[in-house]
Amino acid sequence: MIKAFRTLNPINILWLAVVLVVLRIAYVIHLPQHIAIVFVEPFARLLIPVNYEDSFSSIYNVISAGVLVFIQALWLNHIINQYSLLSKPTFLPALVYITASSLFGPFLVLSPPLICNFLILWMVHMLLELYADENPMGTAFNLGMVVAVGTLIYFPFIYMFLAIWAGLVIFRPFNWREWVAAIIGFVTIFFFLAVFYFWTDRIEEFYKIWLPLGSSFPASIQIVSYYNYLVLIPVMVILLLSFIRLRQNFFRSYILMRKAFQLLGFMFVIALLSFYVKPNFDLSHFLLCLVPVSVMFAYYFLNANKWWMYETLYFLLVMSIVYFQFNKF
Repeated sequence: MIKAFRTLNPINILWLAVVLVVLRIAYVIHLPQHIAIVFVEPFARLLIPVNYEDSFSSIYNVISAGVLVFIQALWLNHIINQYSLLSKPTFLPALVYITASSLFGPFLVLSPPLICNFLILWMVHMLLELYADENPMGTAFNLGMVVAVGTLIYFPFIYMFLAIWAGLVIFRPFNWREWVAAIIGFVTIFFFLAVFYFWTDRIEEFYKIWLPLGSSFPASIQIVSYYNYLVLIPVMVILLLSFIRLRQNFFRSYILMRKAFQLLGFMFVIALLSFYVKPNFDLSHFLLCLVPVSVMFAYYFLNANKWWMYETLYFLLVMSIVYFQFNKF
């Protein structure tokens, strides 16, 4: 399977669709009768005066999520190949993205983090453009607005603002105007939200938006069943091998590739740790980790020498996903 996707063959787009269906069919068979839908945070719900919560049936919800994942996978693949971050054209980022997006049940339905992945892809594209951007202040401003829009959809996305500054440090010589431009872009969106709150006589509630930022990081997370997380074993093995392979080749890679992987690593850490601002722990949050993880996995699968090893690891990952979708503990 991996060997077939190591080249940029257009026929692989059809195989991607097949993989997408295979990895979701078990969830469709045991589909819940009702799946809650939330597209924006409660503080931004006033901006959408339409009752959409009960507008999607469960099957339509899963199908829509699958379509979004497929589009995101192709977009990610395009970005990686456009900037040659894996040294040669390949369909591996798309394959890994579709596979990783099927790890858990909450990954398979429409959710704010899934929608925010479009914004993460947009951010990655703009941040990579900073390397040779003739208008970095305009890009920084746009990045700030993107993070603000993502915050309206899913509040933990606010920490992606740190990725903007990380990108400016990695790709640009220091210029305080660019850093301020990102802040202005972010504030612009929330300025209009504050005006809306003022017009509706709710301005005293505006400050409550920021209260979750003061939450303490949890010392422990309550997990109902540890068996459902065994699917992460092959994920952790592949991730470890990806880090080892990347470390071996890091200084032999060209400059943009090294900088891009530094940025993706920083975005992965941000996405991994920012869940704490939500009062209820939800696995769907970790959809925000998919973009950097997919690129790292694809890097290993493309540069690994022993075909039997990477094919076996991918097979175990797929089999564990299917097994744990059919078996709930």
